[in-house]
Amino acid sequence: MKATTHLIALAAVFTAFLAGCSTTSTRFYTLASPTAATAAPAGAAPYWIEVAPLAVPERLARPQMVVRSAAANVQVDVLEDSRWASSFESELRDALSSGIAGHLGALDGTRGGRPATAPVMRIAVQVRRFDAVDGSGVEASLGWSARRGEQGRVLVCQTELREPASGPGIQAVAQSAQRLTANASAAIARGVAALQSNPDAVCPV
Repeated sequence: MKATTHLIALAAVFTAFLAGCSTTSTRFYTLASPTAATAAPAGAAPYWIEVAPLAVPERLARPQMVVRSAAANVQVDVLEDSRWASSFESELRDALSSGIAGHLGALDGTRGGRPATAPVMRIAVQVRRFDAVDGSGVEASLGWSARRGEQGRVLVCQTELREPASGPGIQAVAQSAQRLTANASAAIARGVAALQSNPDAVCPV
């Protein structure tokens, strides 16, 4: 009798576990935004960019979205059921590289494929801050540098960005992060374009 009761209890626990799993739905978000690529000038030599692996704060180096509570500035929530399509640093790197290449009409060699002799602009990005706040939006501070080839002058800049949320909820936060990333791509692309045409270029405003 005791064995039967024990088996029934185990079955009940297992059924509850399966029910809990079936009602939990993980949502995946991307930082990449579809943008039309800008055509390179006619007759121009193929132009490549490469974005190095990003440096990000350790708390963000995960696929789960990390959101700060608007009510308590010291509290952050790691959302198991709201995730980026890949790890945050990989997702951000891919979104930045494709966005920068699109703005410049350049070829993206971040993941390989660039011929060894092709001209390249090397870009490095350090994420100093990327704060997502539920119901508020996203704020970020990015340090970045660009260099033509191996021996060219290095342009070192910092970009501060803020993108408000269009409404409450995690989806609105993810959309804010996507728009902010697109704005970061545009800012870096302006600096790269300036450096490409003028070795003495300064950081874009």
